[in-house]
Amino acid sequence: MANIKKGDLVQVISGATEARGGDRGKQGKVLEVLVEQNRVVVEGVNYVKRHIKVGETQRGSKTGGIETVEAPIHISNVAVVDPETKKPTRVGHRVEKVVKDGVTTTVRVRYAKKSGKDI
Repeated sequence: MANIKKGDLVQVISGATEARGGDRGKQGKVLEVLVEQNRVVVEGVNYVKRHIKVGETQRGSKTGGIETVEAPIHISNVAVVDPETKKPTRVGHRVEKVVKDGVTTTVRVRYAKKSGKDI
């Protein structure tokens, strides 16, 4: 089971600080998880400029130019944020029994472990 999923609130825990032009300490929502490359795309983190070739649509309007988009960041450089303390924390899994329509099933559930100091 994955520790980080789409929609999670995560914090960048490595790299240059914001004072030095980096993203360490920034928090954002996970937009996409790239499982094969062990990377995640986080909202508002790791911006890069993409140059789009100039073209023309059917209506005649111009497309292209320079866009600023979020680039993937390695999954080891982010940590899930504990919803209570708003600090980065580790994620654990526990097995819970769920009763639905008289049928008992076991489900693995993620939970935020106790976050003491900043990771």
